[in-house]
Amino acid sequence: MASPLELLSGSGKPLRLEPPDAKEFSGLQRSGLARLDDAANTGLSLEGRFDLAYNAAHALCLAALRWHGYRAANRYIVFQVLPHTLGLGAEVWRVLAKCHEVRNLGEYEGDLNIDDRLLADLLAASKAVAAALKKLKPL
Repeated sequence: MASPLELLSGSGKPLRLEPPDAKEFSGLQRSGLARLDDAANTGLSLEGRFDLAYNAAHALCLAALRWHGYRAANRYIVFQVLPHTLGLGAEVWRVLAKCHEVRNLGEYEGDLNIDDRLLADLLAASKAVAAALKKLKPL
């Protein structure tokens, strides 16, 4: 039986097979962790911290997908497949999916509607991703 990631890969689907690359994985992980650390800086604006935390989460989720040997066709899918890449549940990926929607409204419509609660939830979800990612075996 095909894995959920296999079922999402192929022509016209959101994932494609691509062998993992240790250097790419390491770079994504390093970038994600650095951004996550920077997002904790309360001296930065709420918007800046949100941007850093969102991009940290994306890099870390993409690293997990790449570890499994897949590449995403769009940004959103890396959050949706967290149950299959890192074993994380809806309490994490739904926060990240919500933040993706907020990010898109800000990027494409100039409506970045964030508050302290959303940022706190994003930081917690990003930290959960980072912790799960650290448990993966080296490539």
